[in-house]
This record gives sequence, structure tokens and C-alpha cells, in this order.
Amino acid sequence: MKVVSLSTFIFIFLCTFSYSANADINSVEATIDRNPVMLDEAIRLTVTADGSADRDAFDSSPLLKDFVVGRTSVSSQTSIVNFDTKRTTVWTTTLFPRKEGTFTIPALSVEGKSTKPIRVKVIPVQEQGQGSVARDYYVTTDIDLKEAYLNQQLLYTVKLYLSGSIERGSLQAPEMQNADIKQLGEDKQYSDIVNGKRYQIIERQFAVIPQASGEFTLRGPIFTGEVLAPNTNQRFGFFNRTQQINRVGPDITITIKPIPQGIDYPWLPSEMVRVDEEWPQGDQFIAGEPVTRIVTLTALGVVEEQLPDIPEFYPPSFKLYPDQSTTTTVERDQNLISQRQTSLAIIPTQPGSYVLPEVTIPWFNTLTEKTEYATIAARTINVVSPNAKTAAQPLAPSATSNTATDVKENDNVSEKNAASLNENETNAAAQTTPETSATDRIWFYTACVSLLVSTLLLVGWIYTGIKLRRIKRLLQSPSGYVAAPQGNQQIVNNTESDAFKFLLKTLTKQDVKASEGALVKWLAALESENKPRALPGNIPETKAIKPYFDALVALRFSPSQANVKSQSNKQIFVDLLDAVKTSRKQWLDKESEKAQRLSTLYPAG
Repeated sequence: MKVVSLSTFIFIFLCTFSYSANADINSVEATIDRNPVMLDEAIRLTVTADGSADRDAFDSSPLLKDFVVGRTSVSSQTSIVNFDTKRTTVWTTTLFPRKEGTFTIPALSVEGKSTKPIRVKVIPVQEQGQGSVARDYYVTTDIDLKEAYLNQQLLYTVKLYLSGSIERGSLQAPEMQNADIKQLGEDKQYSDIVNGKRYQIIERQFAVIPQASGEFTLRGPIFTGEVLAPNTNQRFGFFNRTQQINRVGPDITITIKPIPQGIDYPWLPSEMVRVDEEWPQGDQFIAGEPVTRIVTLTALGVVEEQLPDIPEFYPPSFKLYPDQSTTTTVERDQNLISQRQTSLAIIPTQPGSYVLPEVTIPWFNTLTEKTEYATIAARTINVVSPNAKTAAQPLAPSATSNTATDVKENDNVSEKNAASLNENETNAAAQTTPETSATDRIWFYTACVSLLVSTLLLVGWIYTGIKLRRIKRLLQSPSGYVAAPQGNQQIVNNTESDAFKFLLKTLTKQDVKASEGALVKWLAALESENKPRALPGNIPETKAIKPYFDALVALRFSPSQANVKSQSNKQIFVDLLDAVKTSRKQWLDKESEKAQRLSTLYPAG
């Protein structure tokens, strides 16, 4: 008799085990944990394959037609009894119905084997039975506006109702296509009685800012948690049995309206927009000395990326040194508040009287559905030479001279009064020592200093109170500024061709303010370098424009513009138009030459 070696036996056993383990699956079965199911509940779908199956063989995409499919987990088990190998693979997934009605979980295929379809009835929340555990936990959703404009902030509120303690849980954020969703503040926790049952309520709020127009569905958030299972009949042991619960908040359909027609400025929908400045006291400045101007733009219900640039126009005789603007977004009273702040160092170089034009920022009031303007009023400043400042300082010696004269006159009066004193009073006065007189002066100076310090503290307290009230109005005021005249239009398209067409149009109208802004926009389109401000002469092709541009700016910043329509001033626009056309031709020729040179360096093919 031939003896089989141990190694040969092990080889035959492994081959038999491998063949059994990799045999085709025998059957596939699908089951659900509840039917019917309420609208805000989740269905647990279990798919079991009898036999060896690949872990990725289950495809949940056929379920997406009527359900929202949650995370899918997979487990496998292998057992060997009398050399008979049995293996099962189990997939478990969570399904969230989004509508009421009767739906069918279709047949699911796993490696050639299919499950039987399952009909599921989804009932409204109001049809739950009395005393049902399902109503111990549920989620509600609400939104302040179901119809809004593009980029307008919507306030979305989620409330989680808990009638008992939970071991652990998580609440996902809502979802919506083409929307920016941010949580506002921290969660609020409080208790309330609903339909005779006490609940612990967790409230969370979100700011929803739509990024596209149309009709959208705001998907409710999903709550997943673990609670103690009822009737466990467990008397001993360190661990309590728990069961998992899933709840989903109701969906909300909202309509987002597009930007209204006729809006030719950067779109800024808000309930309140304001612009403020920090400017040194007084309107007289010294030539050559820097002055810092800080302008702050504040908008309610928008994110900082939506804030437009703050326009800046100054006379050509001013040197400008801008700092990089800063933006920030904070949360106040269930709203987002965004700010853009620019700081600019200004150095006037020539004495004279100048008019700084008003700063105007258009915005769309979502309450009145009208365009309004946040403005800083124009101001007139006087710049004097440094010599004028020095000449204005001999006031102190004059005051000293007057004081000395008064002292002398008082001394004469004192001598006359001293002559009329009686002898005793004269002797008593004669006994006053120099130390007593010095002590009186010290007390007098101390009292003066104390009075001065008290006055400064009082002034500082009043100034601080005014600033605090101003900040409070900034954060709480529901209204904006009074609308300014609708004359400050901006170019939406920044291409060179469109900027040039707009410039020709404004020069033909002979509008001083609009022509200057259009010229700066066109010059910015010509330049490839990022300079603080586009001006004639920044590139060689525009040097011819500079004298006519300076004449235009001088005309705009003149304290009196009564003769703007005079013949001589009309000639400024004619000359400026000719210079612009000449400079543009030179620029186009240069760009064409660059293109030809590039074609020569890199020939086609």
C-alpha cells in the first residue's frame, strides 16, 4: 500500500478549499428593517450573498432614482464544517426616502444573481402611531425666504428634537447645488414641550448664499445617532445595548432670481451698505507732509469676495502710496458682515485749493429692490507751503508780550493798593517767607495739572462713547445711505476694445468726471504691469496724452467749474481725443510687431 506524504495531503486540502471558496455564489437575498416607513426615517437595506463574492460586487446606483443612498458597509464570513466551506458576504446600506408614496427597491444583481424587488410604502410623519419610539427623535427645517436674488443671503434654521438621551450622534450640513453654505455661530440648546412631550432641542443656523439663478432644492440635513435600546432585559454587565437611529430634515424648494436688467455695476445685493473714512482733523495741509486716509466699505449679508474695489481719484499733483487692502467677514445677529478697508498715504506736492471728489459705491437694496449708493461726500482742502506754516508761528511771543504787559499793569495796581494798606497788614505781608510763596505756587500748578488731566479724561470718555455708538450703528442699523445721483456708471467689460469704445463715447459727451474715469480704465487695459494706478506716460505709447490729461484733471479739480462748456475747454476734449487715437495706433502697432516676432521665433509645424 502506497503511503501519502503529509505535504501531498496538505496540497490536496488547500486545492479543495480554494476551489470551494472561489465557487460561484448560489443566491442573493435583499431585506429591509421596516415597511412602511415615515418620510423622515431611514431604511436599512441588507443584501446577503450565499457564496464567495467580491466585496465591490454590490452596485447601489439603481437605488438613486427614488432614494438618497447613504454609506454602505460590507462584511464577510467563512465557515468550514467537515471540509465543507461556506462563505457569505453581507452589504448594509442606508436609504432615505425624499417623497411620500409607494416605491420599489429594484432587483439588485451580484455576480449574475439577482434579488427580488421590494415594494416600500412611505407615509407622512403625521401617521405615526401613539407612543411610537420614532417620534422620540426628529428634525425640522425652516428658511426665512423662499424667493431671493442671486448672491443674497438666506437664513436656514435646523432643529433637532430629542426626547431622551443619546449615546453619540452627528448632524450633517444641508446641501444645495451652486450655493455657499456656512454655519452661523454656535449651537443653541434649550428645552420645550411639543404635543405634551418634553424635548431637548438643539438649534443650528446656516447662511445660504446662492451662486446661480433658477429653482433649487435645499436638501435637509441627516442626523445619525445611537440611543439606548428599549426593553433590553439586561440586569448585569458593563455595557448597555444601543440601537442606531437615522433622521432626515424636510427638503425646501427655493427660487433664485437673476440679476435685474439695467445693472451695470458690480452686483452687491444687501440690506445695508455703507462707506466710511478716517481723515485728519481740519482741511488745511502742508505741502510735502503725508496724510493718511482710511476708507472702509461695510456690507450686510454678503461674503468678503463679493465686495467691490473702492474707487479712488485724486488730483495729479498728489503723490499716492497705497497699502494692500484687507477684507474680513464676521458673524453678528444671524448675519454675515463683510468689510473691505483700504489705507492710502497722500502727499500733496503743490500749494493750492483742491476738491477731492465724492466716493460713490452703488449697491442693490434687497428690501426695496432698488439701486442705492453708499457715498463719502466731496471735500475741499487747502494746501499751504512749508514757509507759510513757519510764518504763522510768531503767535507765542506776542502772547508772551501781552502777558508781560498785563503783569506790569497788575504790579502797578498792586503797588497802589499796597500804599493804602494799614501798617499791621504791611507788617504781616512783610513776614511772608519765600518758602511759603513757593509752596503756594506748587499747589497752584498741581491743581492746574489735575484740572487738565480731568478734562482730557472727560474728552476721551466722550470720544470713546461716540465711537462705540458709531460702531453699534454700523452693526445694527437696518438702513443704508440716501441715494446719490445716478451718474457714476462703470465699465463692466475690461477688454481694451470695450474700454476704448466707452472712452470715445464719454469724450464725445464732454463729461469731465466720466472722461477721466474712462481714460484711466482704458490705460489700465493697455498696461501689462500691475501699477497702483494707470496714468499717461506709464508706457511710452501714452506719453502724448499726459499734457491733455493734466488739463482735464485741472479742469475737474478747479474750485469753480462755471466755464466747463467754454470754447477753450471744449478744445481740451478735441485735443485729448486726437492724442488718444494716436497713442492707441502706436500701441496696436507695437502689439502687432510682438505677435510677428513671436511667430518668427516659434514657426508653425
